[in-house]
Amino acid sequence: MENSGINRIEKLSFPWQTQDPFLFCVHHEDFFPKGNKDLGPAASLEGRMIGQDFTIKDGWRMYHGNKVPGFPAHPHCGFETVTAVRKGLVDHSDSLGAAGRFGNGDVQWMTAGKGVQHSEMFPLLKENEENPLELFQIWLNLPRDSKKVEPHFAMLWKETIPIHQHKDANGKSTEIEVMAGKVGDETAPKPAPDSWAANPENEVAIWHIKMEAGAEFTLPTSENKVNRNLYFFKGKDFKLNDTDLPHYHGAYLDSRADIKLKNGEEEARLLLLQGKPINEPVVQHGPFVLNYPAEVRETIMEFQKTEFGGWPWPSYENVHDKNKGRFAIHADGREEIKD
Repeated sequence: MENSGINRIEKLSFPWQTQDPFLFCVHHEDFFPKGNKDLGPAASLEGRMIGQDFTIKDGWRMYHGNKVPGFPAHPHCGFETVTAVRKGLVDHSDSLGAAGRFGNGDVQWMTAGKGVQHSEMFPLLKENEENPLELFQIWLNLPRDSKKVEPHFAMLWKETIPIHQHKDANGKSTEIEVMAGKVGDETAPKPAPDSWAANPENEVAIWHIKMEAGAEFTLPTSENKVNRNLYFFKGKDFKLNDTDLPHYHGAYLDSRADIKLKNGEEEARLLLLQGKPINEPVVQHGPFVLNYPAEVRETIMEFQKTEFGGWPWPSYENVHDKNKGRFAIHADGREEIKD
């Protein structure tokens, strides 16, 4: 398998395993019911472990939410979250007073840096129909010289994310949403400024790949040998060159090898993560990612003392007005209104 450019194939767990510079990736897919007046599910919560509901029941989970599914206020330090929302919406609130609602193709790129609290709630706005949600949250590490930068987030609105279009010799199509990196003539929007991905030499790529049934596509090679992971999460009968890639499996690839993606009889969806490794020590304690244990202890003490600025919102699981569309308010007061 090594000679084919495919180093390893493994079944995906929760969360998905990644390679440096990434820490991990989580794929959330929930088929939420109709919403109620509080933007939570119009369904009984009986039988759920409220506050710690990660078991799929009736097709969905509440996660850490009590009334609204999602993740109430929690801290991060020393890394970045890239939240790519395929379906549904996310309400963001943070300890800097910044906020937003994004989804249905949008991406939020948040640098936690020296420390921030934020909440990520999933408001169920539709009362007359179901509220499906699908998203990826990708944790991208920061190098030592960027671990204490000021917190920041960038919005990569769906309208700004380019799509590389390819048709093979049989006219079958492959589409690649370029959330980071470059494919052909399509270059992703700029990430957060202190990100490892902000330097093109690090060859960070985050691509969502959609392939028509029967389509073939050869992955572009990287300039240097970097870590590359490919995750096959929807479809069937998929091959990498002549090697089977079973459904809900991931492959560790040689980024300089020619790898042909060969899709089977159903539409396929894949996620590709790639980047030059940071090659520094990683010590992770929950939401804190530093280089050495002493730094983690210092960060925990700092959070206990400062709460990274406190919590300026009326609820730890803050949601925004039901009538609001997609928007972002940044810590410096800059506003982005999309709809």
